[in-house]
Amino acid sequence: MMDLINKKVEEYAAHFSSHEDELLAEIAQYTNQNHPHAQMLSGHVQGKILETISCLAQPEYILEIGTFTGYSALCLAKGLSSTGELHTIELREEDAAIANGFFSKYLHNNKIVLHVGNAMDIIPVLDKEWDIVFIDADKVSYIDYYELTLPLLKQNGLIIADNVLFHGEVLEENIKGKNAKAIHDFNKLIAKDDRVEQVMLTVRDGLLLIRKL
Repeated sequence: MMDLINKKVEEYAAHFSSHEDELLAEIAQYTNQNHPHAQMLSGHVQGKILETISCLAQPEYILEIGTFTGYSALCLAKGLSSTGELHTIELREEDAAIANGFFSKYLHNNKIVLHVGNAMDIIPVLDKEWDIVFIDADKVSYIDYYELTLPLLKQNGLIIADNVLFHGEVLEENIKGKNAKAIHDFNKLIAKDDRVEQVMLTVRDGLLLIRKL
């Protein structure tokens, strides 16, 4: 595992990015102090990127695969249209309960629908056409999530995949870990897919923005 971004660069970027609101700061503080996997939190700068993309798109329907403690969902929800909905799916009941507690404090919490269970079972029954899909769940299933959601994505809709640099392990000459291998295979698949155009951002652990043609 390597440090992909100089800490001073990260601090500088955060300093000159708009501040997170009080609820997001509360989620970040709680997660960092209490959760054994706090490194999974989207965090300030990445959260602002998600929020900005959503505000520009003003989506009607957003799908998030992997709720964690709710930070990224609230960032994405800020751009929803007046009648919009964000559906977020979390496999772990404990994390879903934590996220739901934070969602209840959000002014527009009626726009957020939390589903608990396996995303591969839940997505097919939601019957939505998505404007934005955010994939941030188990890495070995990224290709499955992509193939399942791309047909349900509107033209010019956006799939955002997190952790596409996977702690720098994808840069190794011989990739060993199963998660890093899965992410590298996912990245190669997207690069060859003529249904989409994509750009990889070297923010935090890597974000891949995938636009459906």
